[in-house]
Amino acid sequence: MSKATRNAIFGFVAGAAAGALAGVLLAPEKGEKTRKKIQKKVQRVSEDLSETIGEKVDSLKDQVNEMIDHVKESTNEVEAKVKKEVKAQTNESGK
Repeated sequence: MSKATRNAIFGFVAGAAAGALAGVLLAPEKGEKTRKKIQKKVQRVSEDLSETIGEKVDSLKDQVNEMIDHVKESTNEVEAKVKKEVKAQTNESGK
């Protein structure tokens, strides 16, 4: 995971936590209601974070697969060129 991605995720989590904390501190409600609100907010942030991480992992997997496909394609091209050159050299030396 890149540094920018980690920073974005950290910023998201920190912002959500700060917003939840500010809401709790400024809300004049009973402790039980406040705890339930905190629990719901934590659950939502957790779900959002899991989704974001899942999307980043999927994106990274796609990039890795693309790179693997490119390397395989390049390897196959080089192999074909080498075989062609070896065949040409074999044909010339056999004349």
